[in-house]
Order: sequence, then C-alpha cells, then structure tokens
Amino acid sequence: MNATTSKLQITTPSDLEIVMTRDFHFPRALVWKAWTEPEHVAKWWGCAQSRTEVCEMDFRPGGAWRFLLHADGESWGFRGVYREIEAPSRIVNTQVFEPMPQHEALVTVVFEEYNGVTTMTETLLHTSKEARDGHLQSGMETGVAQSLDALETLLASLERTI
Repeated sequence: MNATTSKLQITTPSDLEIVMTRDFHFPRALVWKAWTEPEHVAKWWGCAQSRTEVCEMDFRPGGAWRFLLHADGESWGFRGVYREIEAPSRIVNTQVFEPMPQHEALVTVVFEEYNGVTTMTETLLHTSKEARDGHLQSGMETGVAQSLDALETLLASLERTI
C-alpha cells in the first residue's frame, strides 16, 4: 500500500508497520513544541469533526498519556506510556485505542529538519498483521491527514507569536 491524502504519505513496509510521513515548513523546535505540550496537542490531535481532551500527558520516559476524542455525542479514549524521549528529534511511546486494549502499538516519531522544513515520520509497529490491517481500515488515513492539517494551521499561528 502507498496512499497519499493531503500532504500525508502512508506506507506499509512490513506486515506489522504503518509509516506516516509529512513535511512541515516550520522549524523542528516549533513542531516539537506543538507536538509535546498539552495545550497545543488539544488544538490539533484528532479528526476535523472532533474535539480532543488531553486528560493526562506526563511527557517523560515512563510517563503516561491519555486523550479523549469527542465527536457526535460519543467519546473514545487513547492512551499509552512514553518510553523514550530525545528532544527535539525522537519520541517512542505505546498507543492503545481503549475499546481494543489487546491491540497495543509501539509508536516511534522522528523529526528531522532540513533548510527550515521539518519532516515528521511516525512508525506504528503492531503486534499482528490483523491489527495493522484493522487500523488501516478504520478510517485512520483521513483522521491523521485532518489532524496534521490542523497541526500545520496551529504551527502558523504559533510562528506569528514568537
């Protein structure tokens, strides 16, 4: 699979992985700030028709995170634990969609900057091909693209304030 939605590129290099890549025309330090500070995450994480509540975000190795996505009168929880943080270039954490706790994924996000453009590469490592395929078929491509579009909008507003 090699799909493109908006500026997001999604590939499946193995039976267990989903790799998402997106360029942002902003410095890595600013992208890192928006990705790692709860007040900013709440403004961009989730699909366009939803609202994100950052319930917990203990951003340190061993710290937990939990977000609630609210839409159409329903709420869905996502949670995990931060395993590694190398500011401002790399984050490794677990991710669980709470209605399906048996499908925990390991997420590695890498931020690389070249000439003022930051490339975000997020790799989700699933425990089975079935879990990976279920994730792909969940509509995640549209939701992630919308989320990262919202991040780009937020980055533009943050850049104007610094």
